[in-house]
Amino acid sequence: MRKLINAPSDVVGDALRGLAAAHPSLRVDHESRTVTRADAPRPGKVGLVSGGGSGHEPLHAGFVGHGMLDAAAPGEVFTSPVPDQILAATMAVNGGAGVLHVVKNYTGDVLNFQMAAELAEDEGIEVASVVVADDVAVEDSTFTAGRRGTGATLFVEKIAGALAEEGAGLDAVAAVAREVGQRSRSFGVALSPCTVPAAGRPTFELGEDEIELGIGIHGEPGRERAKAATATAIVDAALTAIDADMPLAGSELLVLVNGMGGTPLIEQYVAYAAAADWLDGHGASVSRRLVGGFVTSLEMAGCMISVCRLTPELARLWDAPVETPALRWGR
Repeated sequence: MRKLINAPSDVVGDALRGLAAAHPSLRVDHESRTVTRADAPRPGKVGLVSGGGSGHEPLHAGFVGHGMLDAAAPGEVFTSPVPDQILAATMAVNGGAGVLHVVKNYTGDVLNFQMAAELAEDEGIEVASVVVADDVAVEDSTFTAGRRGTGATLFVEKIAGALAEEGAGLDAVAAVAREVGQRSRSFGVALSPCTVPAAGRPTFELGEDEIELGIGIHGEPGRERAKAATATAIVDAALTAIDADMPLAGSELLVLVNGMGGTPLIEQYVAYAAAADWLDGHGASVSRRLVGGFVTSLEMAGCMISVCRLTPELARLWDAPVETPALRWGR
């Protein structure tokens, strides 16, 4: 195992120290292991909290800031944050207007966020929860009842965060978050596994000429093990699966081509070119796009394609100013 770390047990703590040093706009509480906006809580503003296992950076802590999340609760690598940690993040950003929890659909995350919401309500904080379940590859997979929450989490956090920044109430912010989730789908492909520092070995094995179609962001099995293929063939498989679940023809789309952590940007652009050609050939219009490693799986090579069928209001909120460590425009 070759990783730029000090010790497997210190990875998350060391990374949070680095995050705090690199981004003065954030406040990192090392005792509670929470990351919040330096100006939180903001009176009268709905707070947005998300979180999950570390190893998916910049998700979630890299999306804390103006126009997106108010706080993140990073767990150990590929391990859900505990309820007390989520509660601390919730209390830290409570400005009196309630708090929205954005939760990826993994059993540990769902249960721990639910428990944290109950604890927060005992403290007089109104909490709404939105579960993101955008992965079309498999149902009821490892760690999950129902579909996994993957790349579209970024869409939910950005668009709901923009509406909260404008001063909308908790019900409205939760409703737009659910709408984005319902209008979004994702499909991922792994070209290589990744290695969790504490385990010291790959999460799964692939032959030299094999890829995994429909992979999860923790290395969970996908739909099938297949022979290595061209970028065009891989993108075709991903978008065909998405289109079969949510027809894309005639839609105005937001498209994310997401590197899984070990994919060079040049390859991500090759994949985006293939995606743009496929969508154009199938009657869909791409009006917003994003290419880069935003929802990763340590050093896994591969890509995930996520799409959202936009409305004029969702497009407006996507375009709204955002300033976080990993996503920024309009300010």
